[in-house]
Amino acid sequence: MGRKRVNYPRLDIDCSKISHNVQFLISELSLKNISVTPVMKVFLGHPIIARTLIDAGAKMLADSRIENIQRMTQSGITAPKMLIRTPMLSQVESVVRYCDISLNTEIKVIQKLSKAASRSNINHGIVIMVELGDLREGLMPDHVIGFIREIIALPNIVIRGIGTNLACRFGIMPDEKNMTLLSNLADDIETTFGLTLDIISGGNSASINWALNYTGQTRVNNLRVGEAIFLGCVPFEQEKIKALYTDAITLTAEVIESKIKPSLPWGKRDLNAFGEKETVPDKGMVSQAIIALGRQDVCVTGLNAPDGVTITSSTSDHLIVETSGKPLFIGQKITFNLDYSALLSSLSSHHILKVFNNRPGLTTLEKEE
Repeated sequence: MGRKRVNYPRLDIDCSKISHNVQFLISELSLKNISVTPVMKVFLGHPIIARTLIDAGAKMLADSRIENIQRMTQSGITAPKMLIRTPMLSQVESVVRYCDISLNTEIKVIQKLSKAASRSNINHGIVIMVELGDLREGLMPDHVIGFIREIIALPNIVIRGIGTNLACRFGIMPDEKNMTLLSNLADDIETTFGLTLDIISGGNSASINWALNYTGQTRVNNLRVGEAIFLGCVPFEQEKIKALYTDAITLTAEVIESKIKPSLPWGKRDLNAFGEKETVPDKGMVSQAIIALGRQDVCVTGLNAPDGVTITSSTSDHLIVETSGKPLFIGQKITFNLDYSALLSSLSSHHILKVFNNRPGLTTLEKEE
């Protein structure tokens, strides 16, 4: 048999490196009594990655989309699942059917979850999200006690804990002050209502360095982690985490044109197709190449080009680069590392082949369904 043809652009996904990353984080954070809940949303609930994470020791998986959680369940993934975006009222039936836990901020939503869970004769766990400065989802801290008073008696709802989200909107970092506030609030809730909260979720990948380095007392015992597992780094300038792989996922695309061209455009100039007007320095004649990859495929600003290759511009379907060494040649494959924005967009693109490597039992390239 001939070799299987590989199409481009393509993502190469090294399952063994992802497995290593999650095992390391689970092991290191367990020393701080903090569990890791891997977040699956960039992979759209793909069962290969779900199984990789579970085999590596994950006890629960999380996602922001009920459709992805449903996909995992229907693929035979039996591990508990957490919905990490406040449920839509239109999806409460699916939420209680497919999710063991959901993160919540609205009384009306929890009331609907209660009714749906009662109809199905099941209990649904909730984690109440607390606002600690990043101004995304969450109750103001001084509203949490009153909020719980209104929902604590709802049938088939189990208050599992509290949590927070940081860094995603305004880049507010976790620190001793906001994590202590969350811990103290957990104590107040337990004292006021006689509850035992088993989940105090202190954020996402941005909280890892705080968790690993903090030596004081804390109630935080869970992090919801995606970026650190898949990219080996934390937000805030893509800071690498020691001992983790940063190249578990790479994006490769093909050169379709290579020319020597002037660096300055000519003719009457207006805005481009995206309403932009780039500042273009005069570098004289340059070695320019076009790669078959564009904004429809990936968030181009999140691509990290190899040495000697500089991304200068992009359109829907074309990535324009310049080289400082030898010109690229037609058909040459160029491999990029990704930040979180590029990872999120490329994994969601139907135009990019996804190839899962170093997975037990995998003998052929496997394309995203």
